Amino acid sequence: MPEAYAVTVPKGYRVGTWEVREPIATGAFGSVYEARRVDDGQGDQLTGGAGAPEHLPRTAALKFLPTGTGTPRHLAHLRELADRELTLHRRLKRPRLIRMYEALTVDDPAHPDLDGAVVLVLEKAEESLAALLARTQGPAAQGPPPQNPALLTQICEGLVQLHRAGWVHGDLKPANVLLMKDGSARLADFNMAAELEGTHAYTPAFSTPDYTPPELLWSEIGERGRRIRPSADIWAFGVLAHLVLTGSFPLPGGTPTTRRDAAAAYARGTDELRLSPGLPDGWAEIVRDCLTRTHEERITGEALLRRVETVTGTGAGAGLLSRTLSRLVPRFPRRGRRTLIGSATVATVALGALAAFSYGINGEADEEEPAGESKATGRASSVTAAAAYGAADLRSDKDIPPAYRLLIVETAHDCRQPDVTPSLIAAMLKVESDFDPNLADPANDEYGIARWTPRVLRWWMREDGTPAVSVPEPPFPPAESIPAMGRYLCWIAPRLDSQLPGDRRVLISAAYRMSYEKVNDAAGVPPKIQPYADRIAHYLKEYTPPGKK
Repeated sequence: MPEAYAVTVPKGYRVGTWEVREPIATGAFGSVYEARRVDDGQGDQLTGGAGAPEHLPRTAALKFLPTGTGTPRHLAHLRELADRELTLHRRLKRPRLIRMYEALTVDDPAHPDLDGAVVLVLEKAEESLAALLARTQGPAAQGPPPQNPALLTQICEGLVQLHRAGWVHGDLKPANVLLMKDGSARLADFNMAAELEGTHAYTPAFSTPDYTPPELLWSEIGERGRRIRPSADIWAFGVLAHLVLTGSFPLPGGTPTTRRDAAAAYARGTDELRLSPGLPDGWAEIVRDCLTRTHEERITGEALLRRVETVTGTGAGAGLLSRTLSRLVPRFPRRGRRTLIGSATVATVALGALAAFSYGINGEADEEEPAGESKATGRASSVTAAAAYGAADLRSDKDIPPAYRLLIVETAHDCRQPDVTPSLIAAMLKVESDFDPNLADPANDEYGIARWTPRVLRWWMREDGTPAVSVPEPPFPPAESIPAMGRYLCWIAPRLDSQLPGDRRVLISAAYRMSYEKVNDAAGVPPKIQPYADRIAHYLKEYTPPGKK
């Protein structure tokens, strides 16, 4: 057992239904151990994000946070870190964030060093990105380098999922990127994470210097900690990407201290950024836009993800996953819908890697495969999980394509308008296009699964509520079209007359087809589109689970 571990837990120690096995990793404030479930049954049932019961895995990672011992000041600090991580895990379940199954508290006065410790039961990864880089870079490399661009796309997805949910990671580095059995990446270690309060959040004054932007290296620390912006995560991503792709840091120096000084000189304008010539094509510009001298110049997470997807060629699959969790902000200009809908014919729109998106869509940890189980079997089970995503809000036994379920469910949930439901969005996609991502009607200038007119889509495609600089050109993938539909519905809902008779969801769909003014003027569904509204009502009933509105 390494003496440097922050929390020493003996092998065989029991916490709940878990038995501690081998140590995995440690940080300054907590330690992680492999554990196996030792109950005789199938394990305690938990409620997943879809509302359906699921079983604890056979193996997990236990993260011990020692909040029960120490000086009062030290205890207060440790509890704050534990609370940050617990709060994020309880509020967010995202495909690119490591998953927490349960949280336990050690009650063991006989072991005062463990008594009172918070234990997070997390999905177990194969290794960290830091361990992978140690094995595959430099003269002592023991294997082929990782599929770096794909990993970087997934890391960027995780950051965007955090930022869209209103959080900053605050300590992105290779040790906090975990690689799962299927090779996918998850962000982890959220005890420095903070929820945004407007443009800023507040975090403890601890971070890894190599991944800390210059504006935070000597920033003022107030009573609530250090003010931080999402742009700090973007700087950290730029450093991490440079390290992953070249094996070196982007700022010169043989130690973190000398690299910190180089960052300060760069920020003051007394030195230039010298990126490695070994960066693959397209990456130098991306890294440079992450590592700007000031946070105001830094690229946003959304723009960064689009650039990374483009340069890695992963936009069709990873982009579909990453843009499902848009944080909808209904601050949009008034625009009619009259020009958006007409008859449709089919043209081609690229939507590659659909199967790859379905595989692992729910972000679940794969349990250890029994002997003889093939990867095909595991892949089938993951597709099954995708088909059941959001089952509490959307029927899983109907014709809704599994690849769009996460997009539909999360888009509706982020709207926070009670009448903009997953079943409404699914019903509208069914009626508008029969879930056809390749739909195109050039005669009416309408494209994609939600039948967007380009000049109108430009008002709804950006989640910050500002129109795109230029009119977008088709094809419009579902990852863009479905969140845009949600933003528009979210804007429509509060503008409909509250006294209108009938199902509010049907009225919202009618306003999408025409405009909310026309629905208000008609005191209901305009007769012209009654057949459309009837079809919406039919699929609403079909897609809504029993007991739901």
